[in-house]
Amino acid sequence: MLLFKKAFWDGLTTGAITLTFRRWQKPHVKPGGRYRCHPIGVLEVEQVALVATSGISADDAKAAGFETLDALLAYMASASEEPLLPTTEVFRVALRYGGDGDRVVAALDADLSKEDVALLRTKLAKMDAAGPWTKKTLAIIEAQPRVAASKLALQLRRDKLELKADIVKLKRLGLTQSFEVGYELSPRGQAYLAATRRPKKK
Repeated sequence: MLLFKKAFWDGLTTGAITLTFRRWQKPHVKPGGRYRCHPIGVLEVEQVALVATSGISADDAKAAGFETLDALLAYMASASEEPLLPTTEVFRVALRYGGDGDRVVAALDADLSKEDVALLRTKLAKMDAAGPWTKKTLAIIEAQPRVAASKLALQLRRDKLELKADIVKLKRLGLTQSFEVGYELSPRGQAYLAATRRPKKK
């Protein structure tokens, strides 16, 4: 789990902060993990490494949200009763902002029953009542993950804001997830498309 004070929230969501240093006894996160950090959203961990404080650079400090290396070292020293020495080892965590994190719990459920698939199909059909859009939207998100909504809208010949509003509807069904840039199908969305896709002829 990752916790951050309010002073770091903006930097994390804008991408200005890409590192954090922690005085853990053992790593609390792992590379590739996605962690919900209220109220920031989701943070994705890219790398975890054990380093000595003497190996932390001024650039590292800025990437962690501090003006100077001394400011970072002082902050870490205040977080523990143990003295912070040049040989003290800390965890260097490289991360990135992974989106708003408002994904519904069902989005992680890829084990869909026939009833689940039928219910989703019915709900999507209702969304398509005024004109079909759900199938094309799911397909383009699958084919082009993390592509800006403006670019997807151009390809679909749709208004960007209207498209974004429709993707929110898909997210509420647990079929998509949003990121700082673009979207991806959720595990549930991938499972739904797999279940409804016609098998290719041999």
